[in-house]
Amino acid sequence: MPGAAVERGWPVRDDHCFQRILLDAACGGIWYDHVAGRPAYAHIDEAKLAAATALAERVLAGTADLGDLNRRSLDWRRRRRRTA
Repeated sequence: MPGAAVERGWPVRDDHCFQRILLDAACGGIWYDHVAGRPAYAHIDEAKLAAATALAERVLAGTADLGDLNRRSLDWRRRRRRTA
């Protein structure tokens, strides 16, 4: 995904940012509130990992909007900080 980021004008470019966005979306919130260990890919349940992978494929195919997914992920994190 980082290789496609520049040409597609995506808001993120680094692997860890894509992981945050996709894992948050698959978990329906901040991924580390849903995954018991780190690294996430070694501890996440298969269904959530499959959902994150399928979402990545949709982003690459242009049928899912990475910008929207990023905004949702960041919003979950802002809300968490406000309640912490």
